[in-house]
Amino acid sequence: MIKSSVFQRVIFRFSSLISKLKCLCQLPTIFALMLLVLNIHCKTEKKTENIQIKNIQDQAQTFTTPLGKEFKIENPSQKILDQYTEAKATYEKYPDSIEAIIWYGRRTAYLGHYDDAITVYSKGIAQFPNEPRLYRHRGHRYISVRKFDEAIADLEYAGKLINGTVNTIEPDGMPNAKNIPVSTLHGNIWYHLGLAYYLKHDYEKAFDAYVKCRKSGTLPDNIVSSTHWLYMIQRRLGNKELANEMLRPIIPQMDVIENQSYYRLCKLYKNMVPVDSLLQIGTGSPSNDAVSYGVANWYFYNGDKKTAKKLMTDLVESSAWSSFGYIAAESDLLHYFQK
Repeated sequence: MIKSSVFQRVIFRFSSLISKLKCLCQLPTIFALMLLVLNIHCKTEKKTENIQIKNIQDQAQTFTTPLGKEFKIENPSQKILDQYTEAKATYEKYPDSIEAIIWYGRRTAYLGHYDDAITVYSKGIAQFPNEPRLYRHRGHRYISVRKFDEAIADLEYAGKLINGTVNTIEPDGMPNAKNIPVSTLHGNIWYHLGLAYYLKHDYEKAFDAYVKCRKSGTLPDNIVSSTHWLYMIQRRLGNKELANEMLRPIIPQMDVIENQSYYRLCKLYKNMVPVDSLLQIGTGSPSNDAVSYGVANWYFYNGDKKTAKKLMTDLVESSAWSSFGYIAAESDLLHYFQK
């Protein structure tokens, strides 16, 4: 659809021409010329958009993990590109809108351009230093690029900013199959803070954050995701009895929409399913990597370090280098196995 402002400019451009024409028989020529100009304008806009998309695709960004593995950022799908282009245009039109800043940052991150997303959030924080959502999202992306201390600083501050505020559902950037958001602002702040501490092997602080995460909401997806980490942390600390107490909310037939990987792992921890049933799940996606890491960790705290190391090593050979399971396996290999 042609924007009204564009149409008005075209009409203005031809108004002088119309006034000079003396004969009505010349009007068809006028309208033909108007259509020609409008068509050229539309093609120019489309060409500009295509150039912008090509520029994004041609950016040969790479990321090198702490283990020295180099990954080229893959070209995103057309849908993700379109969503990014729309978010960027909205941000450029409304640079002082917190919502526009957040979504521009999120869509940039979905391209795999995490450092660029961090820059977007940093500019937003300069404008809105007391907006917890900006620290929540920047903290998440600091985890993606392995800057755990920076992530902790952001997420700790976000936790202070939400103190005494009402929790809210967080819109999904990549909706689940049912298109029902299952996470909250408070839950995501505590979840990512707990993860950042876990990745630094500060298990006591990680546990405290995940307790707050579980208390932040009663949705089954929140319960299984927080319980998974609460259980693993207590097993890492050698507190098997307390770890088992963490599993009390886990029951059969929970209405989990999105976090099925965490639910499967919680059922493993509660002896509802055998470990062999989870070994068949591969790697290469965030949900699969979560299961793979959970199983590797299960072997780790049950004393089979050899199998744990093999599974973690296999996991970091996958391509999903920014998944939490991948990052956790990478962190453990460096910390415990000195790979």
